Amino acid sequence: MTVLGIGMDVVETKRIAESIERFGDRFLNRVFLEGEIAYAQSMKLPHLHLAARFAAKEAISKAFGTGIGGELGWRDLEIVREKGGAPKVCLHGRAESYAKSRGVREVLVSLSHTAEYGAASAVIVG
Repeated sequence: MTVLGIGMDVVETKRIAESIERFGDRFLNRVFLEGEIAYAQSMKLPHLHLAARFAAKEAISKAFGTGIGGELGWRDLEIVREKGGAPKVCLHGRAESYAKSRGVREVLVSLSHTAEYGAASAVIVG
């Protein structure tokens, strides 16, 4: 296995909460997939879990070296939970195609949050 890229991101949870308050479903559906929204909304403080997932998508895009844009869209990256609760990355659409073209075997991600910040790191393995 070869590490093809690493990335990390930190986002203020207040920023995510304000975006949800200001733009509502328009923001949620632009950035997150239905399963991500449902998971977060099942929690006591959804914006904390959404902030960590937002940071994860940013970290993944940084690990790819592209940022969010042409090769990777917000909804091309999905953070799901494995049976034991660990986060797992699912690539869709443009991200899936781009990853295949780069020889990506796996995208690893770690999430964390406090009341003030959501954080994530990502490693791309080929």
